[in-house]
Amino acid sequence: MAKWLKKGAEAEAIKSADRQVRDTVEAILADVEARGDVAVRELAIKFDKMDRDSYRLTSEEIDACYAQLTPRDLEDIRFAQTQVRNFAQHQRDSIQDIEIETLPGVILGHKNLPVNAAGCYVPGGKYPLLASAHMSIITAKVAGVPRVMTAAPPFNGKPAPAIVVAQHMAGADEIYCLGGIQAVAAMAIGTQSIKPVDILVGPGNAFVAEAKRQLFGRVGIDLFAGPTETLVIADDSVDGELCATDLLGQAEHGPDSPAVLLTTSESLARDTLAEIERLLEILPTADIARKSWHSFGEVIVADSDEEMLAIANDLAFEHVQVMTRDPDWFLANMRNYGALFLGPRTNVAFGDKAIGTNHTLPTRKAARYTGGLWVGKFLKTCTYQKVMTDEASAMIGAYCSRLCALEGFAGHGEQANIRVRRYGKRAVPYAGIAE
Repeated sequence: MAKWLKKGAEAEAIKSADRQVRDTVEAILADVEARGDVAVRELAIKFDKMDRDSYRLTSEEIDACYAQLTPRDLEDIRFAQTQVRNFAQHQRDSIQDIEIETLPGVILGHKNLPVNAAGCYVPGGKYPLLASAHMSIITAKVAGVPRVMTAAPPFNGKPAPAIVVAQHMAGADEIYCLGGIQAVAAMAIGTQSIKPVDILVGPGNAFVAEAKRQLFGRVGIDLFAGPTETLVIADDSVDGELCATDLLGQAEHGPDSPAVLLTTSESLARDTLAEIERLLEILPTADIARKSWHSFGEVIVADSDEEMLAIANDLAFEHVQVMTRDPDWFLANMRNYGALFLGPRTNVAFGDKAIGTNHTLPTRKAARYTGGLWVGKFLKTCTYQKVMTDEASAMIGAYCSRLCALEGFAGHGEQANIRVRRYGKRAVPYAGIAE
């Protein structure tokens, strides 16, 4: 039976914080809907400390951001974007339109149509997270979205050069220096100067995530996202330093980012706890990582791989890193996760920044019912039907009429009946129809 050497925050404390976020977001969304650009500007001054007539960046401002990066910076961004685009294109190529004749004269099909406009939020107030630009904008463009707008908060009081360059290189049609709830609201609701989008994507803080949740239905969203989650599944084939590094590497995202070690080795668990304390003395982002680890970090010791599997599937974490003797066993058997990172040679940072898979992933157990952001999120699978012969129309009509009668839908039934009367004279009865 599993035992916890360390537990995280209590659920009630988390719920209380969530309620406060909900109320704040609701008020701001209503304000933006009522006052449009005026409200957005006031909110940007208050939260982003930036006052502009327009928050959309000009071509000259974008060029100035390019000039602030080195050739090595630009090449590194191109490399990451090439990997993301390559994998996204393979995903798109796997999604096929279909058209089949299911019965003589009956044609059914579906087409995969991109949405008309996507809004991509790129977080960047605490760190300039340019990787989120690759993940959202490139994926939307590979899906075929004709208009992609993107918003990112200022960094140190001005547009973050690396984010702006990444947005532009990825193919964004409109780039805004705008953060938080006001950015999400402007993209989804629209203002006097901003045309609204059809879907919102991209990670963000608790306020951004809650704004997306409240706007869902008015627009589509990629997924409901909370703080970054990392689960390291390990046995004694690896060491505490490696586990501690990978846990703290994600804990630095924010003070509420859960990081969990799940292992069959109590010795490894205790070594990892010791290594974490050592690394927290030297890690440049230790202030944030320490808060996250102390409040939300957990260490669980299980009796077997099977028990680790059961616990991992119940946790349904965003990132699951497997460092065991047989990581492919977990690939074959795990069902609830945002993304898997298999073996000690890979890690969550590779997926976050450069390897090509998407880093916008489900949190808070949403991995039970959805995967992460991919080209399919920007596509609508829309069905169609064609009835090609009189015989087929009359035959389907007879079935439809009787089924409508069972439900009491007279009007629906008459839609079928008129076609039976009109096309049934030359119809050949279909086997199984009751006269």
